[in-house]
Amino acid sequence: MSTAIEQLFQTIRALPAEERLELLDALLVAERETGPLPFDPSWLPEIQRRSAEIDAGTVKLSTWDEVRERVRRRLQGPANG
Repeated sequence: MSTAIEQLFQTIRALPAEERLELLDALLVAERETGPLPFDPSWLPEIQRRSAEIDAGTVKLSTWDEVRERVRRRLQGPANG
């Protein structure tokens, strides 16, 4: 990662979560206007469904630390504890 990108990244990380999400949304919109979607379009209904669940507060969100731990346990498998 270049120094300029690293500095920008650190600035963005310092933003409140809501502002980071607004920035991400703006970047995705800008990318969509200039090129293909950054994901397969067939995923769009699923993304919209999950986004609506989050907005409605009907799902429990996990932190990155929780997700990383679940993945670590799955990769270890039952034989490794």
